Amino acid sequence: MTKSIIRLLTCGSVDDGKSTLIGRLLVQTDSVPHDSIDATRKIRRSGSTIPTGEIDFSLLTDGLEAEREQGITIDVAYRSMNLLNGKRLIISDAPGHEQYTRNMAVAASRADIALVLVDATRGVRTQTLRHLTICALMGVSHVIIAVNKLDAKDYSQSIFQSISLEISDALHRLNIKNSTVIPMSALAGDNVVDASTFMDWYKGPTLIQAIQDWAPKATIDRGARLQIQSISRAENFRGVSGTVHDGEFTVGETIKTFPGGVTAKISRIVTFNGDMEKAVNESAITLVLEPEIDATRGDLIVKSTEELISSDRYVANIVWLDENPLIHSRSYILIAGTTTTPAIVTKIRHKIEVNSGEHNSATTLLMNEIGSIEIATDTALALLPYKESRDFGNFVLVDRASNRTVGAGMIDHVLRRGSNITHHNYEVGKTERAHMKHQKPGVLWLTGLSGSGKSTIANELEKKLFNLGIHSYVLDGDNLRLGINKDLGFTPEERAENVRRTSEIAKLMIDAGLYVIVALVSPFKSDRDQARSIFDESEFFEAWVDTPIEICKARDPKGLYKKAAAGEIPNLTGLGQEYEVPTNPNIVLDGKLAVSENVNALLKLIL
Repeated sequence: MTKSIIRLLTCGSVDDGKSTLIGRLLVQTDSVPHDSIDATRKIRRSGSTIPTGEIDFSLLTDGLEAEREQGITIDVAYRSMNLLNGKRLIISDAPGHEQYTRNMAVAASRADIALVLVDATRGVRTQTLRHLTICALMGVSHVIIAVNKLDAKDYSQSIFQSISLEISDALHRLNIKNSTVIPMSALAGDNVVDASTFMDWYKGPTLIQAIQDWAPKATIDRGARLQIQSISRAENFRGVSGTVHDGEFTVGETIKTFPGGVTAKISRIVTFNGDMEKAVNESAITLVLEPEIDATRGDLIVKSTEELISSDRYVANIVWLDENPLIHSRSYILIAGTTTTPAIVTKIRHKIEVNSGEHNSATTLLMNEIGSIEIATDTALALLPYKESRDFGNFVLVDRASNRTVGAGMIDHVLRRGSNITHHNYEVGKTERAHMKHQKPGVLWLTGLSGSGKSTIANELEKKLFNLGIHSYVLDGDNLRLGINKDLGFTPEERAENVRRTSEIAKLMIDAGLYVIVALVSPFKSDRDQARSIFDESEFFEAWVDTPIEICKARDPKGLYKKAAAGEIPNLTGLGQEYEVPTNPNIVLDGKLAVSENVNALLKLIL
């Protein structure tokens, strides 16, 4: 297999010398304009000890002014250079600071080689091991370990061997089989391009030699794939457009779409330059299929001889990137290529301890932590194990409320139970059941602090509906915790599961034709949004019972505030745990008003 472009990721802990190393590599291979080099002789970042007149190599890769002021790399800096073997090297200089791990993870997902620096004066650090772990998960095929700044340790062979031994243990634990460890000094230039005269005890390659000697591992031919990016329509045809991966498509052959599993024959391959008989790897094409099939954006097209498993249940490794922790049972948006669908993390299998490699039990993941999760999507997908396909085995999770990317995931394997479950459609459905009761089913979701009056309002509202002949039911938070939710506590992740179960029960009751009143604190907006998302827009009403906490404390119908004051309840909503005020409820109820006034307002809303 030939490859004209090699993608190199540089990473490691902050101040290990990544920018300096890449800057020197660019200068010594004549890959930087001379006026840029001249500028680095004059400009100095804050705290620099490099004399004026000498090259500050790190300035050649740090593009943001903030980076120069702080002396660290914030964003991923991309540079390119020509190798002696005629190939092009694209260099990604990733930030070393822990808070910018997300930037490094994105760069690693496309890298062929990872260059991980270790500061010989500080040794292997936690961030070094975290970056190694991410490189292993991201499927980087070769890792080069640069033990840098050995000039500050008199080019000590024993220090290099000690660090090499520690790194070798980590490489073995992470199952990184292709690696090279090089002693060097980026500042002095030892073993970067030219062999060091101070380390004659080292007989291995220089950095540039190790990069140029790299060859991609042989790939297993699994057949061509194309993920539909758009549906193309013209006067004389309708086609599906995308880019070919891992093979080629030919006019006349039979293909199959996933997750639908529908087969069709390729009648035309259309490109910007006209029709072609065969489309090879990385070609951007439009396939005209015969017969036309119901395929949509995000579907995967493969040859008919290949069998994929479409599923809505997966096991995945994930790097958590957000300041807010991962909450299982909370709904996120999963984006994989052109596919977007709601998804729930149903289980956190374990958290990976980057220093030891141990798999520790966990109920949540914090920022920059790495773990194994089980995830359920709202719709079946055709995702592949990441070890088989970096193109179709990755995804990101996006927070539904903020639209921030919160996690980067790699599919480990499909949970077959997801493909073994089929929804059964019965002839008697929601519409028929509601018609029999002469009513329109729906959900009124009452949210507010404990003591705000939710249950009292729900009770009076149900009595009014009962007298009007409307079949209804109240799902009360405390009553549910006495039964189906008795195993749940009050942590954010358990509250998320509490809301999920309650909303699923409410959905079943709506399917039975009932009107459902939910009285639940449900303090987190993302959980309430998840509940809303599983219903039709016209079926769900959110009502915020807005009662000042001083009045809630005075009422204290369950004695919870008294217990909280005594230190018996550390995470009572409104005191020890935040209540996220609804930003766009269907109605706001004043908890200071008479119950009858609030009930009448609700009746006007829902009837």
